[in-house]
Amino acid sequence: MNNIFWNQRFSDDEFVYGTFPNQFLKEQLEQIKPGKLILPGEGEGRNAAYAAQNGWDVDAVDFSNAGKEKALRLATKLNLKINYTIADLNEYHFSQMTYDTAGIIFLHMNPQLTSKVFNGIINSLKPGGRVIVELFSKNQFGKSSGGPQNLEVLYSVEELLIYFYTLVTVIAEEKEILLSEGNFHKGSASVIRYVGVKK
Repeated sequence: MNNIFWNQRFSDDEFVYGTFPNQFLKEQLEQIKPGKLILPGEGEGRNAAYAAQNGWDVDAVDFSNAGKEKALRLATKLNLKINYTIADLNEYHFSQMTYDTAGIIFLHMNPQLTSKVFNGIINSLKPGGRVIVELFSKNQFGKSSGGPQNLEVLYSVEELLIYFYTLVTVIAEEKEILLSEGNFHKGSASVIRYVGVKK
């Protein structure tokens, strides 16, 4: 999917994935001290706004101009500051050893780009930094509750353990959950949840 697709999806006044944060990301952020957070593929800014409200210094990255406009609108409404960069993750250069936490929430890419982006995210973490991940699993294929209907860009626990093999795994599980995130993430869904800490 390209930025034309996402600009069209985000062009509506309504926040298509809602304005509340992803539940798993929220639960994980609540357990750690706020610091510097990166959110690649952040879209309309719901997670960035939540994190900024709770003391995080947030860098968001996405290639959708429409997504950025809505994210900044949400931040302004809540009197928040988020740094939002328009960039194609295929070309984005992650800062080295900069972040305390990275949130990867429903960011679905082909395996080659996944490897590149995930390595960039790992390198961007400080020692002791953590990555918090929620993605659709391969078992989401055929379900209408959200996500791409393409097995190549869906994930398994085993794949994530390989991508993040240099991290200390805290959580790595597949779960059936009930999604309620706007109009496009709604219903019973199969997700992968992962948390890892950089040595």
